[in-house]
Amino acid sequence: MKAIALIPARLEATRFPRKLLADLRGKSVLRRTYEAAVNTGLFDEVVVVADSDELIQEIEKHGGKAVKSRREYESGTDRIAEVAAELDADVFLNVQGDEPFTQKQPLADLLNVFRNDAEQKVRVASLCRKLSDGNLVADSNIVKVVFDKDQNSIYFSRSIIPFPRGKDIGVSHYQHIGVYAFRKVALMAFPQMPMTPLEVAEKIECLRFLENGIQLKMVETTFMGVGIDAPGDIARAEAFMDQYGLK
Repeated sequence: MKAIALIPARLEATRFPRKLLADLRGKSVLRRTYEAAVNTGLFDEVVVVADSDELIQEIEKHGGKAVKSRREYESGTDRIAEVAAELDADVFLNVQGDEPFTQKQPLADLLNVFRNDAEQKVRVASLCRKLSDGNLVADSNIVKVVFDKDQNSIYFSRSIIPFPRGKDIGVSHYQHIGVYAFRKVALMAFPQMPMTPLEVAEKIECLRFLENGIQLKMVETTFMGVGIDAPGDIARAEAFMDQYGLK
């Protein structure tokens, strides 16, 4: 099975402009993400798909591969679909450019979903982790997911799902981690689908799949690094590196 990792990269961001070029112990956030994906050894190719010449140069000057998207897109999935159309692979994996601590095992688990799917019923898979912190469960910046007994997604929301109406009934809450794996046909279909009402309301791109009848196979992981979303996350990332002895 041929697998390619694509890293969508946008220079500007609302909460932290130019965050992908922010310095993290001598390397940019984007360079660390790219190198982490390469170092897993899971992929036939790793490519950054960027909207900026600066981001392209940041990767190329360190020996990596990057291409510039031809236009601006609403989501990272739309951006990588443009490049995937011209590449030959069975599975494409979307690694967010602001996740410098990407680990091998969760990505391997995602790829194994497709390796073990002889009937090719799974079109999209993604990661989640169980939440134990009530503050995170209530945080609208944290996307939650509920899924059925076969680990197929039912819904994604920034609200608390499921809502524990009976306080004496224990329920589990899961955070959606925005790493996706796609069969090529599913990735190619995504840009052809208009943005859907729930996607627009929640600002969660994978709801476009659900609203078009495509479930995501959820893969649970326990690992959680530090995503770079705001300036304060750089300090959190440095503390994470110290905690785990990362350089």
